[in-house]
Amino acid sequence: MNSTVKERDYFFDNYRFLLIFLVVVGHFIEPCFRNHPMLSILKGIIFSFHMPAFIFISGYFSKKTSSLKKLIQTLLIPYFVYEVVYYILYIYALHAETKLYLAYPKFTLWYLIALFAWRIVAPWFQKLPFHLPLAFLGGLLIGLTDLDNFLSIPRIVYFFPFFLAGMDFKPEWVKKLRTSQYQRPILIIGLPITLAGLAALCYCTSSIQIFYGRYAYKIMNLRPLEGILTRILCYVISFALIFAVMMLISGKKLPCSYIGQRTMPIYIFHGLLFQSIDRTSEFLSEIQTLPEVIFLLMMCLFLVWFFSTKPFLFITNKIAHLIS
Repeated sequence: MNSTVKERDYFFDNYRFLLIFLVVVGHFIEPCFRNHPMLSILKGIIFSFHMPAFIFISGYFSKKTSSLKKLIQTLLIPYFVYEVVYYILYIYALHAETKLYLAYPKFTLWYLIALFAWRIVAPWFQKLPFHLPLAFLGGLLIGLTDLDNFLSIPRIVYFFPFFLAGMDFKPEWVKKLRTSQYQRPILIIGLPITLAGLAALCYCTSSIQIFYGRYAYKIMNLRPLEGILTRILCYVISFALIFAVMMLISGKKLPCSYIGQRTMPIYIFHGLLFQSIDRTSEFLSEIQTLPEVIFLLMMCLFLVWFFSTKPFLFITNKIAHLIS
């Protein structure tokens, strides 16, 4: 019994390690992904599933309802603190024009405000009949609105089905999915079809931004029905890749497993470093050759390890416990 639980924990640790690595890579290749075919393909695969998978796992581990005080302590207060940190970085270090737009999250900080909203709303939303189809409907209809990035509402609504599905997903389903006798044929048949669908979608829309969840259909030059059908395909592709990777990830303890328990400092601090590099140099935008691409990926792997070390973990833990 104990070994089963332990194995499942390592599985999710390994999954989260992969996802946080992809988050870092996804941001650092943004200025140069058009310079090399490998980076273009990598960007498409990463953005089609890395945040949906992260959100799905966050929902999976949010089955126990947290108090409002704890959510404010661990998510809302850190959000405000990091917003101020970004503001100071932009104004005094990068000399960039900005204001302290607390209602408009800077860069990666939208995820903190989104987690706060999901963890408040999801427990009562789950009680509604057909709650998951209703969440999908909301994710489709939000693309018809003219909402800007105020409180990241478009993203919160679009990604909510992944969080809700994670909450609904039972531990025994994870085990069944990973040990099914049909696992191999499903992967052999389903994964190429999913990737082909992803390639076709990116080609037809001419942008991977359709997976970002923040842009209205008309901004993506999609008519209402076309946008809804495209977003349905996005949901299908994202869920297919979430479960495909779930089948492939090792459940054994790996040297990198512990990093999967330290994703928050990596998520916060890599964003600050990326903004600093991207706004002050041409280093990232000038990456073109395969050796340079490999160097960038290795650098991202190093940053994942570096920001998972105890000093950064200590800082994020302290900020998450500023009030008690």
